[in-house]
Amino acid sequence: MYSSSPQSTQEAAPLDLAADPATLSTDDLLRQLRQDRLWLLRQIDAGRWPQWRLDLAALERELGLLLDQAAERSGTV
Repeated sequence: MYSSSPQSTQEAAPLDLAADPATLSTDDLLRQLRQDRLWLLRQIDAGRWPQWRLDLAALERELGLLLDQAAERSGTV
């Protein structure tokens, strides 16, 4: 089950709630998604969500590949 209470020992996700994804440029969106991927990787490495570690690590790798492909297609490598 999901916990809605924030843990003070964990850093907050870098999600910028003020930014409307519909108004972001492709470069900005890719940059934000890379930051989110890095945050996820740090959380995994810190031992957060141990029961989901393998699945989250696979998701992080797939997200990295997707971001690389998107950057290549948009010319922002």
